[in-house]
Amino acid sequence: MEDSVALLENPCAPEYMRRRSRFRWHSMAIFGLVTFGVVALVSIFAPLLATHDPIDQDLLSRLQFPSAEHLLGTDALGRDVFSRILYGGRLALVISFVSVLISALIGTVLGALASRHAGSLLDEILMRAIDLFLSFPNIIIALMIVTTMKPGFWSLVLALAITGWVPYARLARAVGLEIATQTYIEAAAATGESEFLTMRKHILPNTLGPILAQVFLRFGHTLLTIAGLSYLGIGIQPPTPDWGAMLADAQAYMLRVPTLILAPGLAIFITTLGVTMAGQGLMLMFDPQKRRTW
Repeated sequence: MEDSVALLENPCAPEYMRRRSRFRWHSMAIFGLVTFGVVALVSIFAPLLATHDPIDQDLLSRLQFPSAEHLLGTDALGRDVFSRILYGGRLALVISFVSVLISALIGTVLGALASRHAGSLLDEILMRAIDLFLSFPNIIIALMIVTTMKPGFWSLVLALAITGWVPYARLARAVGLEIATQTYIEAAAATGESEFLTMRKHILPNTLGPILAQVFLRFGHTLLTIAGLSYLGIGIQPPTPDWGAMLADAQAYMLRVPTLILAPGLAIFITTLGVTMAGQGLMLMFDPQKRRTW
């Protein structure tokens, strides 16, 4: 660690050595990315890995314990739990990815604009909008939006994007205000560079690191929100397998067949743990002050 700090502080060090030291991977980020990557690959290749059709019912084989034929047993309708776990994360991961991408784009642009006009009417409106959204739990707002619309893919994406842009706006504004004090921003303004070019060349690129870390952190939160909505019956609709819906279906049989509730619960836990650790590790990597502590 001391060698890495010395390289960062030594202006005479070769540039390639300074870059290698600056972007040294944190073990937490590696573990999180590998864990999430495994979950994503398993979900993508679920048709090849599944041993049964996830929606096929066999009432004669209902509520079976794990066996060679059914690796995680069967549910109340005789459906193979292992196959449903593999398929259960596919749509949830896609919805999380699309909604996080949309909310990150909206929040980053709004935050960057507000940072360039600190104290203006635009900045004040954005801050009051953030306060308004923070005064309500995200899942309550998402619940209202999804119930107002017909539950489906785009209603979930819309609800999660509307409730998810606030952290990105706050982060982009804070980073933008810090960058605005740098001499190269003053030099760009002195040369007559437009606001658009200043944002594109200086503000937005310097916010990408913290925003990327925030994306992973919010991805896990979004996945939990989807699971919660599905658990309440207004998220991903049957017969599409979903981890949250599987938790709700298994609740009545959790003492009789514990694997029914343990399997989707562990799937949600492992996925959210992976993306959260990846986000925490990336935050440490992109924060110059925290980077010196590991």
